[in-house]
Amino acid sequence: MTIFGVTLSAAIIWLIIAAVCGLIEAATMGLTTIWFTGGAIIASVVAMARFSVLVQVIVFLVVSVLLIYFTRPLAKKKLKVGNEKTNVDALAGKEAIVTQTIQPFGAGQAKVDGLTWTAVAKEAHATIESGTTVVIDRVEGVKLIVSPSEEQSLK
Repeated sequence: MTIFGVTLSAAIIWLIIAAVCGLIEAATMGLTTIWFTGGAIIASVVAMARFSVLVQVIVFLVVSVLLIYFTRPLAKKKLKVGNEKTNVDALAGKEAIVTQTIQPFGAGQAKVDGLTWTAVAKEAHATIESGTTVVIDRVEGVKLIVSPSEEQSLK
């Protein structure tokens, strides 16, 4: 094949594809194109063995799919890609201080990490007095769902 007046063999084309996929992966770090890099490298080896273009493409696709299927879950688990907690997700389990009494079946306010949030009791009928330390169970929209901390429950 001739590109810009340069004759390229199929093996070199596959290596160029591998390099492009590798560069895309390095730029995005999304564990998306790295598998195609591996498939292109193996397809390059098949091209050097003088197999037809059809066989090369089939090998590229099969190797890429196998790499995705068998190694992507392991890589995601080890590298923790896509498992980053957002600031809001990171609030679950933290302690907060009630700054405005949380009324039964109503809301109050709690302060965590220097920010004041609307807070409701996990048990809707509970009253949680101002100054009480609470544990954030979860965040729903812009409201903290809280429970008194164990220390507060023991008092």
